[in-house]
This record gives sequence, C-alpha cells and structure tokens, in this order.
Amino acid sequence: MERVLPRTLTLGTGRLSLGRLVQVVRLWRQRSRTRRQLATLDDHQLSDIGVSRSERMAEVGKPFWR
Repeated sequence: MERVLPRTLTLGTGRLSLGRLVQVVRLWRQRSRTRRQLATLDDHQLSDIGVSRSERMAEVGKPFWR
C-alpha cells in the first residue's frame, strides 16, 4: 500500500494530457486494488501493519478517486 502520488489532482490549465490521464487511471486502479487487499486482512494482519478496524473501514469505504 504505497502512497506515491498526491491525493488531489491539479489540472493546471484545465487540459488533461493523455500521459496525465494514463497516470490518473493507474492511480485509481492501484487504490482500488490495495483497498480490496486491505479489506481481506484479518485482525492479526491489521495489527502487524498498525491499522485499526475503524481505519480499515474508513479507507475501504472511500471511492477510488479519493
């Protein structure tokens, strides 16, 4: 569960280049994938990574674009 790219998108001039669009779609897919993986962890695994149940539920409940 990497936190590589910023959470918000700044479009600058309002134009979205094809390269930036590809980056955004990749980010959304990564978020979706990692949240699905987080949802499958049991309490022991959550404890190992320092995440509480409530933190997991808050993260899993977010839409992929946030």
